[in-house]
Amino acid sequence: MIVTNWLGKMIGLPNEFLHNKDSNGGGVIQTTASESTLISLLSGRSVTLQRYSNLQPDVPLFEIHSKLVAYCSDQAHSSVEKAALIGLVTLRYVESDAEYSMSGSKLLEAVKEDREKGLIPFWVCTTLGTTGCCSFDDLQGIANVCQQEQLWCHVDAAYAGCSFICPEFRKWLKGVDKIDSIAFNPSKWLMVHFDCTAMWVRNSSALHCAFNVNPLYLTHEFSGLAIDYMHWQIPLSKRFRSLKLWFVMRNYGVKGLQEHIRKGVMLAEKFETLVKSDPRFEVPARRHLGLVVFCLKGNIKTTEALLKRINSRGKIHCVPANLKGKYVIRFCIASPRTTVQDIESDWKEIVDVTNDLLSGNCSARAPEGNNDSFGSSLLLSNTPLSPTIVNGSFAALHQEGKVLDEFSKIISIPRDNFAMRKRVRGILMSGKKFSLDSRLDLFQALYTDKKLRTVKDIKESRKQCDPESLQFSEESTPVTSPKGSPLKKNTCEKCGHSTYGYKIKNSKNK
Repeated sequence: MIVTNWLGKMIGLPNEFLHNKDSNGGGVIQTTASESTLISLLSGRSVTLQRYSNLQPDVPLFEIHSKLVAYCSDQAHSSVEKAALIGLVTLRYVESDAEYSMSGSKLLEAVKEDREKGLIPFWVCTTLGTTGCCSFDDLQGIANVCQQEQLWCHVDAAYAGCSFICPEFRKWLKGVDKIDSIAFNPSKWLMVHFDCTAMWVRNSSALHCAFNVNPLYLTHEFSGLAIDYMHWQIPLSKRFRSLKLWFVMRNYGVKGLQEHIRKGVMLAEKFETLVKSDPRFEVPARRHLGLVVFCLKGNIKTTEALLKRINSRGKIHCVPANLKGKYVIRFCIASPRTTVQDIESDWKEIVDVTNDLLSGNCSARAPEGNNDSFGSSLLLSNTPLSPTIVNGSFAALHQEGKVLDEFSKIISIPRDNFAMRKRVRGILMSGKKFSLDSRLDLFQALYTDKKLRTVKDIKESRKQCDPESLQFSEESTPVTSPKGSPLKKNTCEKCGHSTYGYKIKNSKNK
């Protein structure tokens, strides 16, 4: 209670959201913003079901529930969709404007359309600081619509909420006095270890309506004398998360935390200036706070290849985003140890990789296509030999052939090298099941020009050969050692099998 009140005052929340004798609201520390979104949605659902049940007592609850509709921007975090799936409600995406922001007018238009269809709008997620480019929805306009239409208004400020401790960044909080709940992650930008998400509600009775359970084994003589947070969350018990937040607040103070935020914003401005100084790049979305998005002008695949190359070198790590079909690279600053020299060094690394890429010194090939289900950006990994696929294990476990076939189409070009052959042979020997690796036919088709033999097959064939029958070729091969150096090819005159390595001591070519 003490820590959430401190933090709530630091970001300028109204008194209705703080713990005090004149308020029905208050704060609680949850695990993640995703969980806070789910709790908010379930609370809004319970309130709406109760209200409509009182108005229409003859209508079954399941019928009312089947008509519930939630709303969010098309730039909202994927956790909103997950919350709707768990809550078994329909989620409607509202189109954002040119600034990637959801407006109150667009929301009202969508709500009216659904009411005309006999549906029941009940909950809205307003994003302050989207994951893609840190854009801000029109909170004031959305809050007015929610108040007018009796919708629960939740604010997801997972990243940007940390910046509200600085008064100059509270311009995006206008309308907060009309919302029902808000959450952000001090673990993102306030130097607090994960997990730590601060959540505030205007009326805690809505949470009790959704999560209040009182079995006999949980009752005790002090029940009801103090706030019991098991009625504010999904778990019954909770960790002492407020302690680590208390230490940071006591150590840095409000001024120290404000300096940390402002420094991050300043460094982001520095990076944005560097990007704009290079005519090969563009910044497709306005920079807000410590996040800069950029891309190479022209072909999207070139930007994908650039990101893959940057991450594979291991000096810096960036992640992609999709802004209405435009592939961008996100550069976010959150560490208190980041300096101007770090920014300049990171930019130099990006420029060096770009020069190599555009000059043809490294492959510009990126995964082809952009799958609607998981996106080709998620195939980019830190190591070129370890492509990943969203829900790959799930797809293999449930034998979703369509997903795996799609994976085979959009993955990168075939490779034939020592490391990949060793990997595939290891898979063959292990007999793995229920994973993407179990689809060896895909690996063989993608990374080799012919079917690989097992170690057993290789040993059997070698029994029929002798070292004197091997011919050593001086020709270069596409096969490389783990260190990246090309290996020579040894071909057997009798059976024709090939091995890769160095000269064999007993070979004719000794």
